[in-house]
Amino acid sequence: MSFVDSDGNIIVPKTVRPLIEYEPTMLGEKRGSLKQYRHGKLHIREYDTYYSVHYDKIDPRNDPFGHIIMDASKYFPGVMMLSLLSNYIIDKER
Repeated sequence: MSFVDSDGNIIVPKTVRPLIEYEPTMLGEKRGSLKQYRHGKLHIREYDTYYSVHYDKIDPRNDPFGHIIMDASKYFPGVMMLSLLSNYIIDKER
């Protein structure tokens, strides 16, 4: 078994760590996981038999926009489009 996946996440079998006692979160790509947890910059995805673990550069709970730029840059264009669209709608209603 490989303990690092193709994205560079560390794989921790549940036989090694059966319980995660950190805060569950909805922030992050689920990628088929059962649950996700965050503890500071630590991001954990729970699957049936293992956990996938990595560190984010920026905690999205503290700085969502910074997290998108540094850790989830593929979403940046969509966020910018939503921002521009919301500004357009707000300006149009004035």
